[in-house]
Amino acid sequence: MTWERIHQRLNDMHRLFLFPILIVFIFTGCTLTPEYKRPDAPVPNQWPTEDAYKQKTAAASAQSTAELPWRDFIADKRLQKVIETALTNNRDLRIASLNVDRAQAYYGIQRAGFLPSVQGIGNWTKQHVPGDLSSTRSALTTERYDVNLGISSWEIDFFGRIRSLKDQALESYLATEQAHRSAQILLITTTVQAYMTLAADRETLTLVASTLESQKAAYNLIKKRYDVGVISELDLRRAQSQMETARGNLARYTQVVAKDENVLNLLVGCPVPQELLPLALSKIIPPKTLSPGLSSEVLLHRPDVLAAEHRLKAANANIGAARAAFFPRISLTAAFGTASAELSGLFKGGQKAWNFTPRIAMPIFDARTWSSYEVTKVEKELAVAQYEKAIQTAFREVADALASKGPIDRQIEAQQALVDTLEETYRLAGLRYEKGIDSYLSVLDAQRSLYGAKQGLISLRFAHLANRVEFYKTLGGWSVDTGTL
Repeated sequence: MTWERIHQRLNDMHRLFLFPILIVFIFTGCTLTPEYKRPDAPVPNQWPTEDAYKQKTAAASAQSTAELPWRDFIADKRLQKVIETALTNNRDLRIASLNVDRAQAYYGIQRAGFLPSVQGIGNWTKQHVPGDLSSTRSALTTERYDVNLGISSWEIDFFGRIRSLKDQALESYLATEQAHRSAQILLITTTVQAYMTLAADRETLTLVASTLESQKAAYNLIKKRYDVGVISELDLRRAQSQMETARGNLARYTQVVAKDENVLNLLVGCPVPQELLPLALSKIIPPKTLSPGLSSEVLLHRPDVLAAEHRLKAANANIGAARAAFFPRISLTAAFGTASAELSGLFKGGQKAWNFTPRIAMPIFDARTWSSYEVTKVEKELAVAQYEKAIQTAFREVADALASKGPIDRQIEAQQALVDTLEETYRLAGLRYEKGIDSYLSVLDAQRSLYGAKQGLISLRFAHLANRVEFYKTLGGWSVDTGTL
């Protein structure tokens, strides 16, 4: 055989391999996936505006959460360091991150279905044939050596089955990525709330400790007056009961503070250094004030809502794969290489070998195919309902945060005025007791009222700061930068 004929045969074989590749580029644009249309949001377009939602601070002076990274939202530098440590060490967030990596790997597997699986194969076959089975009526021993570059069962995606499965895997990956972002935001807000809870309880512990010292001083003074017979034993016992109550409160809040530290350490993933722990709620620089804007469309950018929408898109792509199952599946198996009866002649000229095996599988009857298709349609309806529920839940959470925002500010003003009034009442009650006008019971009542009012003020200030953090979370505030596919 001349070199020209060998070259011609190689060109013919190259065309055989290029032809199915050309078919792939022509037909893989076909897909049976329904066109995706985002469902209408089942919530009002505007936020509630009733009396409970009126705020003292104008919305124009507040910043939108979409423009505010968490490092700008959290102004306290020590708290920022605690959050950074939590984002690095928290085990729940690490699990969420690994789930993203796993989903990305699954998407890579599904995307690889578009490409042929090419293998290099080497074979050596030695066979002995007895004489009565040989065409020459003589015993034969034959050898064969093969080296091939082959494509094994490459499905040509005429009807978009592989494309639909690839899209489904992509949307599942993106949903997992948004779930990871939700986990980041949840970790940030939970860490801030735990940090503020510890600060509030430490401030209450300081209040209890100072109250106990005041009660001890009052008890010692009253005991001296009792010892000289100026007052009755009833006043002494009343002062003692107040002192013992304060002592019990001190032990209780000491325990509460220790548990608060344990919760914070668990969230951060390691013990928080003492220099980063808050001394009191009043010592924390408060987070920024936020505004939700005018339209409720901001909810569509929340990570949980985006995750629900990606799951809806994945269910929509699954319908395309189920539809494609009703149509023929065409696959290709091919190999190109050399073959020889002797190892030394394997790579000599004229030893080229090839095979080309297209295969088509036409579904005739399989009841499972119809059932699978029905399943995908129901799954899409479920995904639509879950997406709409995610939006409704988001709207309710933001509305709840808005409903708490204004009233808390007014409650703090009223509570502060109450504390100021009770401090003056306590002072006057003490003066009247010293002058013998009133009994010690009026002093105890004033003191108990003042102590409860101060505790209530700490709780309201904590609720005020916690509301800002919750508001940031409900609006889907930024956590950390996430990569894009």
